Amino acid sequence: MLVLLAELAGQVSVLNVFRYITFRTGAAVMTALLFVFLFGPAIIASLKIRQGKGQPIRADGPQSHLLTKKGTPTMGGLMILSGFVVSTLLWADLKSAYVWIVLCVTLAFGSIGFYDDYLKVTKQSHKGFSGRFRLGIEFVIAGIAAWAIAASGPESLGTALAFPFIKEAMLNLSWFFIPFGAFVMVSAGNAVNLTDGLDGLAIVPVMIAAASFGLIAYLSGNVVFSNYLQITYVPGTGELAVLCGAVLGAGLGFLWFNAPPAAIFMGDTGSLALGGLLGSIAVATKHEIVLVIIGGLFVLEALSVIIQVFSFKTTGRRVFKMAPIHHHFEHLGWTESQVVIRFWIIAVVLALIGLSSLKLR
Repeated sequence: MLVLLAELAGQVSVLNVFRYITFRTGAAVMTALLFVFLFGPAIIASLKIRQGKGQPIRADGPQSHLLTKKGTPTMGGLMILSGFVVSTLLWADLKSAYVWIVLCVTLAFGSIGFYDDYLKVTKQSHKGFSGRFRLGIEFVIAGIAAWAIAASGPESLGTALAFPFIKEAMLNLSWFFIPFGAFVMVSAGNAVNLTDGLDGLAIVPVMIAAASFGLIAYLSGNVVFSNYLQITYVPGTGELAVLCGAVLGAGLGFLWFNAPPAAIFMGDTGSLALGGLLGSIAVATKHEIVLVIIGGLFVLEALSVIIQVFSFKTTGRRVFKMAPIHHHFEHLGWTESQVVIRFWIIAVVLALIGLSSLKLR
């Protein structure tokens, strides 16, 4: 919205800074951060009153969680999403179709997560509504978003899949791009959801991935930088860097309250929304495969659950002591802080590997 002030640069030259994506991205970080800092305590207090016993804790999980996490409110994603939305509406160019597509996916996935959290809190059960029904809704939303992304891009790129580390390698997926893009978004949303099991475990890797994709979006949307790096130029995606900045700022604010011992949990409200956001940005910027690398920690968490379920159903044996894999390491004797910090380190390393694809071609 404030980008419109750049039109007055002829009268007030200092307003020209509002044209620059880099300036507005930095402003988005600070705006979202301040919003969560200012309104976070009130949101937490309100959720505590409304939820009473807070988020139900898995009885089959680490026993220490029944003592340290009992009574902690959930739906902290509301803090993140409100800061993200306010910051995005202020600093992003609302004429961009990509901004609205990513914003709608984020809020739609967040709404699904909110309803799931609501059922868990009211029923005092760690099970929400039907998993199949939830996935069906997510795929419908993501499918519409994938179609909109394909329609918003240049005809030659709309349904194309780009490959990292290979110069000018493109594969036209045609109609298959829509289910493929939907799969990326839904997978990202649920992978982040599975990662959100310990204080601070999910939000920092999300911020790392958001910062990485903020850079990717900026470079992909800039014809000079994209040509120099020989990555796919997608006009208009540079504006998504502002949204990534808003996520980074809101995430930092949330981490202040989510740091051990957490005053609030992100819940499905936040994890599904943030995963959907990362997935939709990856699809828009033609970096779906790079998301698998940068978000490798989320992939690992999701795979651990898939492997565990498949192994138990086919052989009756469990590969891990508990899934997702962060609980496996807790059962091995790692403290919660050790698991969280070591997983953060893994997320940083994977992000650096993913970003190296921008130059290694």
